Amino acid sequence: MNLISSSCLLLLRSFSRNIHRRNIYPLISRLYTEGSSQTTVELSKDQLQKLRDQEQRFKRRLHSVHRKFAVVPENSEFQGRHHVYFEDGKGIYRSTLGHDDQEMLEVCNADWGGDGYGTIQRVRLSPSETMLAVTVKKDHHEETRCVLVHLGGLILRQKAPLVLDNVLSFEWATDDVLYYSTQETLRCLCVFRLHLSNSEVKTTLVYEEKDPEFFVEVSRSRDQRLVTINCCSKISSEVWFVDSKTPLLFPTLIQSRQPGLLYHVEHSDNCLFILANTGANQEYQLLRAPLASPSMPHWVPLFSAVPGTVIKDMELLQDHCVFTVKDSQCRVQIQTLSTKEPRQFNTHQLPHWACDLSPQRVGTVDRGSFGFLLSSPVHPPVRYLFSSREQKLSVTEDNTKHISLTEFNTTRLQATSQDGTMVPLTLLHMPALSELHKAPLLLHVYGAYGVDLSMAFSPEKRMLLEDGWALAYCHVRGGGERGLAWHQAGSVLQKRRGVEDLASCIQTLHHLGVSRPALTALTARSAGAVLAGALCNHNPLLLKAVILQAPFLDVLGTMQDPSLPLTIEERGEWGDPLMREHRDNIASYCPCHNIIPQLYPSTLITAYSEDRRVPLSGVMKYVQRLKKAIQVCTTRDGVNKRVARVPVVILDLQPGGDHFGPEDLNLSLNESARQLAFLYTELGLDHQKTRRRQKERSNNLTGKSHRPRN
Repeated sequence: MNLISSSCLLLLRSFSRNIHRRNIYPLISRLYTEGSSQTTVELSKDQLQKLRDQEQRFKRRLHSVHRKFAVVPENSEFQGRHHVYFEDGKGIYRSTLGHDDQEMLEVCNADWGGDGYGTIQRVRLSPSETMLAVTVKKDHHEETRCVLVHLGGLILRQKAPLVLDNVLSFEWATDDVLYYSTQETLRCLCVFRLHLSNSEVKTTLVYEEKDPEFFVEVSRSRDQRLVTINCCSKISSEVWFVDSKTPLLFPTLIQSRQPGLLYHVEHSDNCLFILANTGANQEYQLLRAPLASPSMPHWVPLFSAVPGTVIKDMELLQDHCVFTVKDSQCRVQIQTLSTKEPRQFNTHQLPHWACDLSPQRVGTVDRGSFGFLLSSPVHPPVRYLFSSREQKLSVTEDNTKHISLTEFNTTRLQATSQDGTMVPLTLLHMPALSELHKAPLLLHVYGAYGVDLSMAFSPEKRMLLEDGWALAYCHVRGGGERGLAWHQAGSVLQKRRGVEDLASCIQTLHHLGVSRPALTALTARSAGAVLAGALCNHNPLLLKAVILQAPFLDVLGTMQDPSLPLTIEERGEWGDPLMREHRDNIASYCPCHNIIPQLYPSTLITAYSEDRRVPLSGVMKYVQRLKKAIQVCTTRDGVNKRVARVPVVILDLQPGGDHFGPEDLNLSLNESARQLAFLYTELGLDHQKTRRRQKERSNNLTGKSHRPRN
């Protein structure tokens, strides 16, 4: 079960860039650096050449780093009743269970989606493993198609694959009945039932959403009994279900939508297990109801989170609920509850370095166990398994010992925000905290939609850590790290709180002796750029450089244009500018509308020419205004470029419309190399000297036994 509301999936999804994916597309990029005055933010030819040379060095090193981590566990393997499957982004292969030496046979290829469709996104096996459904994404765009492959019989692909257009989510009810939602102009409003038979393929519309603020997706209970249709807005939800025992009947409503009510459902033994925000402070708690009487009057409370923790996710096993929770410092924990004896409750401590928990993708589910991957931005994933029968948590596969750091620190801090709120802050570093005053610092922020800041493993972040960087993750209000109330405290009229939280995090780190403004950089993507841009307008001297990817920068202009695909749905996050109070509030922090003549941090912006989530016009407007403001400042104040470096503004404009960046590994590494070259150049770091210093430090630690410290 995923507690991120379905509407959030429009703006954030997780994806892996696999080393095994082929390089299909040549790099097409250009640096947008228009301007004419000598005092503008234009880069000279020498500066551009130096930046490109630096980029090539980083690209070579990034390829080496990714090869090093190519063998770490990931959610690319899943199991059916009779076979084990492996997905590498371009194809799906299988071999018979128990025959590890058997050659893997291809059962699906992304090319089957048609010309221009090249990357596998989502995979579902039918209950008896006779059918396979796979979505493939269009290259450089977000359009997806669903390919249905027949697996039965002795000869694979004995029936031609069936292709469905614009499918986003889908689940099998039986081997011959598939439910799926379609996406048009970034919005999901309709659910269809596909009935396969020997004589015909019949498609039936079973649900159509009328409210433009809602988003619809299809999911399935872990015991495979129910297919659910989940309708979510920013402030309420509604769930319908189809019983796989009667897959051709129309869906049944569980509880009609109510303002402020959010809920998600699972099923076991003819009972619904419901996570709803009916607990203290409107946080999630677990309730139970009979399948025959599913509405709210029949919901019986079973469990509420321990004070100081919030429920982030739940897996329902045969006789246990497994909760993923976070405490006040954003430490991840596993808590288990017996569904037979709800008083039997246990907390299982995870390694102190753990920052991200990713449930394993499974085909045929073992309802007695829960597998997941633990990682951090600098620690490769480790595979864990919780067994409800043994009440035991264990490492099932650890291929990371030979690539684990000899020493690194995960330090949990809290910053006091302007209104006194304590804001969690995670700091990753190799030297001791007291030795970080000369270390370069890279900050990360998101703070929107109730979504947690991504802290999954990244080879690029691991490389920076080994180069002596400190990496800080600011869990500001507006995100989901501290629960639903944490999100509400940083949305709509409270959106400025996230900016205040971010400033407090940076100031706290500098006060503790972690780096200094001249060595501090900030990175954010998508909606996280709102906080980053607002911070630069109000506190530009806290930072030296900023990296923004697919940034949302013109909040006011975008939210005033209802013709854009996400504007109406997004009002629950940013507010409705048709209301005077909301409009004035958005105008007070909108990055694009608060630029003033001053020395800003140097900025690298990566944008995509056909991005429909973040209109390019808003990015261009921001870049032009930012360049003009810096030009006015440097001209007016007569900045001596020999003494003070004039900030640069670079727009790296890429082709295509994939808001989430390139799936192809080489294109992804090209982007990362440009960003690293920019950081090192603007912070005045010597890449080669930094590497030598870290090698010397590693040599000094050779022979010593260290474990990561909290």
